[in-house]
Amino acid sequence: MTQMDLQPPDVAAQSATTPVIEMQDVSITFGAVRALSGVGLRLLPGEVHALMGENGAGKSTLIKALTGVYTIDEGTIRVAGEEHHFSSPAAAQAAGISTVYQEVNLVPNLTVAENMLLGREPRRLGGIHVRAMNRRARETLDRLGIDVDPTSTLGEHPIAVQQLVAIARAVDVDARVLILDEPTSSLDADEVAKLFTVMRTLRDQGTAIVFVSHFLDQVYEIADRMTILRNGRLVGERTVASTTQLELVQLMIGRELEVLERLDREVAATDARAGGAPVMKALGVSRKGSLEAFDLELYDGEVVGIAGLLGSGRTELARLLFGADTADHGELQIRSERRRLRSPRHAIDRKIAFSSENRRAEGVIEDLTVADNMLLALQASRGWLRPIPTGTRHRLVAEYIETLDIRPPDPQALMRNLSGGNQQKVLLARWLLTQPEVLILDEPTRGIDIGAKAQIQQLVADLARRGMSVVFISAELEEVLRLSDRLVVMRDRRKIAERPNDDVSVSDLLEIIAGEATSPQEEESRA
Repeated sequence: MTQMDLQPPDVAAQSATTPVIEMQDVSITFGAVRALSGVGLRLLPGEVHALMGENGAGKSTLIKALTGVYTIDEGTIRVAGEEHHFSSPAAAQAAGISTVYQEVNLVPNLTVAENMLLGREPRRLGGIHVRAMNRRARETLDRLGIDVDPTSTLGEHPIAVQQLVAIARAVDVDARVLILDEPTSSLDADEVAKLFTVMRTLRDQGTAIVFVSHFLDQVYEIADRMTILRNGRLVGERTVASTTQLELVQLMIGRELEVLERLDREVAATDARAGGAPVMKALGVSRKGSLEAFDLELYDGEVVGIAGLLGSGRTELARLLFGADTADHGELQIRSERRRLRSPRHAIDRKIAFSSENRRAEGVIEDLTVADNMLLALQASRGWLRPIPTGTRHRLVAEYIETLDIRPPDPQALMRNLSGGNQQKVLLARWLLTQPEVLILDEPTRGIDIGAKAQIQQLVADLARRGMSVVFISAELEEVLRLSDRLVVMRDRRKIAERPNDDVSVSDLLEIIAGEATSPQEEESRA
């Protein structure tokens, strides 16, 4: 399949517009690994262009080639028709190419204005002209419609505002091209809407924006065109309007999404209560400033989906159920016995496992091998004075690498060298090795490609089928609905609804979250 095979007529028509960026036949090799092979990318002025592909498809490598982090082995890069060879990110920035990464690389103890003009501060009498700096920052923020006090300390603002400040900093250097790498991964719906407003403002002002995201709905909401990569090669270039989501996914992964279709048929609303006593029961569990009094029952063999916007209390609930945070009030019952979980170690001993949403800070140990990361929780449960026998180590690691299709299938590979999806699989293997009865998954598919996401969703369904109780937290409501037998909806750090997953739609959930619908639970409580 060639690029021209994929181009609809409207893409060809746009070819008359001179691209602000044109990469042709770009190839990069790392040792014996061909990271990019003959890849191209065209960016037009005043468009949002999505760069699509699974983890490992070559998106990050292509961005680093464009921004001067990597030197290309073959091919050409043209900016406004003029060929360039960028030797550093500074050289790319001088040509009008700026990047804002998923992790905001700013200085939290400086002001918004100081961050925006760091290294480019206006000077007066040998010192920084603070008034001029604040005025210039204010003008840029106003132009983008960002309502932030330039004299306020950056660290006082939520991550969404810090991301907008990072974009304002990039725009302040007169960027013709703005690259946004997974900018929405930590944002809730309202924050995403604000970001998209800024992106549209920049687009209308003529800036070309590269948008990298795993959220397909967001891509279809904001992007005009897309370039699709697979295994370091160009699959094609398309307009968003002419490509269905199913077509896009098939182009990205090179196969049909049959696994998701099977999940839709297999997971349905069930009454787990008919199976006996709950494996875990939370009664009035609360923590000041984190979660209001919360009741929850978990039964064997069911998936309980926790739905709600970012900041609704989903993660706070998960941490209380695992003992990572201690509840101020209420109690937990595990197999009908009252328990006080003072630490995660106590939870592990009671067959409870928790995979955190913060994979980098609370899960992955990048400098350890796949095997060491995988066996960490099991070794902790045995105690460090009782090392796992070598033969057992090899057998368990090999079994889970094969079962979860972890790539590369090398137990000695460093975790830092794995894609996000494969890192997530290793973390799941870590907890499955402890043979838990309750598995709490907080955003297990965030930031990973559609293929790995489908595999993890299938694993969750299989675990429930074998009798495990799973708490599944995700910002993607479609994913929660696809997997969950029972739904718990949260808002403002409290539970507002609980119901079986019986003919519930995304619109239904959104209405409950927004307070525009009355759930069966609320109706019963008012009666």
